[in-house]
Order: sequence, then C-alpha cells, then structure tokens
Amino acid sequence: MADKPTSGEILGVPYNFERPEFRRMLSSYWEPGEGMLVEKPFGIGYTLNLANWRSWVVLAIAGALLWQEQGSSEDADAKDDPVEVVVDDD
Repeated sequence: MADKPTSGEILGVPYNFERPEFRRMLSSYWEPGEGMLVEKPFGIGYTLNLANWRSWVVLAIAGALLWQEQGSSEDADAKDDPVEVVVDDD
C-alpha cells in the first residue's frame, strides 16, 4: 500500500500534516519578503504573515470591530429596560 503524502496542494489550496516543529511554526508566521498570506505550518489553507504590514492592519481592524461589538452589546442591555408609554386621549 502506498504512503499518503503529508503535504501538497489540492485545488490550489496547500495542506501540510507533517509533525509540526517549533522552528517551522515560527518561520511560517514571519516570512519577510513574502505576501500578506503564507501557507499554514500545520493544517489546510493560509495564515497571516506577521512580517507584512498589511497583516497588522487586518488585525487592528478586526480588533476594533470586536471592541465596537462588545461596546454595543453593553448599550443594548440598557435599551432592553421597560419603557412607560403614555397615550393621551382627547
């Protein structure tokens, strides 16, 4: 029986199921000179390259949106309080 490949590409998406090493994990998240997305060190797909400034912009925007979402959920709790409505019949 033939051994299955532990890394490669399927339909243009990379995969790697080799046992992860610490050095490979660090080097895959910091690749100067590469684009914003790089192959994941373990698993299927791509991850952010932290050596690229665009990745930090993406992380900052995601953090700001998360912060805004948490702040708006606290405001929504205050809006759920009962409101008294007075109708004046003339």
